[in-house]
Amino acid sequence: MSTQAVEYDDPYDPAHILSRLPEGERDRFLSEYQAAAVSAAHEVWRYRHLRELLRVWSMRAAIYSSPGHEESREQARTGEGEFTTLDDILARRQAS
Repeated sequence: MSTQAVEYDDPYDPAHILSRLPEGERDRFLSEYQAAAVSAAHEVWRYRHLRELLRVWSMRAAIYSSPGHEESREQARTGEGEFTTLDDILARRQAS
């Protein structure tokens, strides 16, 4: 019997994040990632900052790659579509 490596899709893997980002966001991610990685390499306490940066960019990549994201952005930009305002959300919270 042979063993095979278990494939694990790490959402914080920089290559995974990069592959999910739109072209227009890739340079910004790489710049921030490289700066945080260099800082973490020189001062180990900055590793937490690197992990946080990867967590945030992972969430951004998930949002950017979600179906309908571009359409939603365009609707928000033009004011079209159905939206809930922050005031409405806060009012509902206070009412409950």
